[in-house]
Amino acid sequence: MSDRTIASDHVPLIALTGWRRYLIALGVVAFAILSLFLNDVWSMVSIWWKASTFGHCLFIPFLIAWLVQQRLGGLRQLQPVAWAPGLLWLGAGAFAWLLGAAAGVAMIRHGALVVMLQGATIALLGPAVARALLFPLFYAFFMVPFGEEIVPPLQLLTARLAMLLLDLSGVPAHMEGIFITTPTGYFEVAEACSGAKFLIAMTAYGALVCNVCFRSWNRRILFMTGALGLSVLANGVRAFATILVAHLTTVDAAVGFDHVVYGWVFFAIVMFLVMAAAWPFFDRRPGDPWFDPRALQREGAGGGPVGKVAGAALALVIAAPLWLAATAATAAGLPPVLEMPSVAGWTRTSTPQAYPWIPRFDGADHFVSGRYRNGRGQVVDLAIATYARQEDQRELVGFGQGAADPDSEWVWSSPARAPADARGEQITAPGPVVRHVVSFYVVGDRAPTGSKATVKLETMKARLLGQDQRAVAILVSAEQGEGHPADSAISAFLTDLGDVRVLADRSIGIR
Repeated sequence: MSDRTIASDHVPLIALTGWRRYLIALGVVAFAILSLFLNDVWSMVSIWWKASTFGHCLFIPFLIAWLVQQRLGGLRQLQPVAWAPGLLWLGAGAFAWLLGAAAGVAMIRHGALVVMLQGATIALLGPAVARALLFPLFYAFFMVPFGEEIVPPLQLLTARLAMLLLDLSGVPAHMEGIFITTPTGYFEVAEACSGAKFLIAMTAYGALVCNVCFRSWNRRILFMTGALGLSVLANGVRAFATILVAHLTTVDAAVGFDHVVYGWVFFAIVMFLVMAAAWPFFDRRPGDPWFDPRALQREGAGGGPVGKVAGAALALVIAAPLWLAATAATAAGLPPVLEMPSVAGWTRTSTPQAYPWIPRFDGADHFVSGRYRNGRGQVVDLAIATYARQEDQRELVGFGQGAADPDSEWVWSSPARAPADARGEQITAPGPVVRHVVSFYVVGDRAPTGSKATVKLETMKARLLGQDQRAVAILVSAEQGEGHPADSAISAFLTDLGDVRVLADRSIGIR
C-alpha cells in the first residue's frame, strides 16, 4: 500500500470513533507519570545537557515525534482500544522503578520511566496502535543515559589499539594501564578519549538508520556491526595519530591536532564514511509504507472501558513510590561519632602524601580518614564512610563515588591486586604518582564485598524488604614507590587489622 493510497481515505485522526477520549486518557496518565517521577525526569534531562557523552539524547524526543509523524497516514486508519493486558508492561515498568530506586541505580529508574510511558500507550491505545508505533516506542529507550560502564574497557582498548599502531610505525612506546609513554611525553587515554560517547551515539544513530533505510534484518545487522566497529577503530586511530604528531613535532602541536579532530566533527566524519559505504545497500525506498493498517486492525483485540484501564494504570504507578516511602521509615541510626581504629603494630602519622588524595562519598553521614605507619616504614591511608541509609545522591557506589574523584586530578588507570572480598584499583595523579586502593563495601549485616553489583543488589533487598539499610565503605590505600610496593604495604596492614567485618560492624553500630 502506498502513501498515496493511505492519504486518499481522508479520515482525520480525531474523527475516528473514540480517538479523542483515548488520547485524553493517555495524556492524563502520561502527565501523572512525568509529574510523580519528576525528579527522575529532571535528572535524566540534566545528564543530557551537562554530559557530552549523552548530548545526542536531546534530539531523541524530536526524532520520536518525527517517526510518529511519518506513520500518521496509517494511524488514521486504526481504531484505538483500551487494552487491559497492556497494564502488564506498565506494571513491569513500575516494578523496575521500585527496584532501581531501592538499589540506587539511576539508569534503571530512567529506563523504567520509559517503560511506564510505553505501557500507558499500549494499555490506552491498544495492540494495533502499539504495533504500528513499535519502533518509535522502542527508540524511546535511547533517551536513557546508559553506557558509562563501558568507559574503562574502552579506555584500555583504545590504548592497546594506539600501542599496536605505534609498534607498527616504529615509535618506541611503553603502556601501563591507560597511560602510554614515548620519548616525547606521557599520554593518558582519559575518559573523554575512550570513544564511549561516539560508540553510544553511533548505536542510537545506527538503530535509526536500520529502521529508516533497511528492510532486511541481515543488512541491518551488518550495518550496525560495521558502524560500531568503525567507531571503535577510528577512535584508536585518532589516539595513535595524536601521539604520532607529538613524536614527530611537539606535544603542543599534538594537542592542537587533537582539538581539531576531536568532538562531533570527528563523529560526523565517521558517520559520513559509514553512510557512504552503506548507501548502495539501502533497500527501503522513500514512500514505502511502514505497516499495513488493515492487517493490524484485523488482528487488534477488543477493548474494555477506558476509564477503568486508566484508573488501574494510575494505581500501578502510585504504588511503587508509596512502598519505598514505607520501608524507608524503618532505617536504623548510626553511632554519633565515627572513630579511626587502633591497629596493632601501626601508629598514626602526619607524613604528607606525595599527591593529595581523598576518596569521594557524597552524602555520607560520617567520613574519616588518616595515615598509618609501621616499624618497617610502610605507610597506608585508611578511609571510612558510613550511611544510615542510601538514596539518590547518597550512594555507597555510583558514578563519581569511590577511590577516584572525577573532580580531582586522580584518574582510574587499571585494576589492582586485592583480596577476594574487595575491589582493587590503580589510580594515577600528575607526576605521575601511582596509588593502589583496596575497597571493602558492607551493607547491613552482609559479608564484605568488592563487587559494586553485589552492593546494589544488597541495598535493593534491604530497602525493598525493610531490612537493615546501614552501609559502610572501607578503603585501604598506599602509594607505589621505589622499593616500597603498594601491595605489600596494604597486605601487611590488612593482616594486622584483622577481620574487616569487625571494623565495618563497629563503624555502623551493629556491635
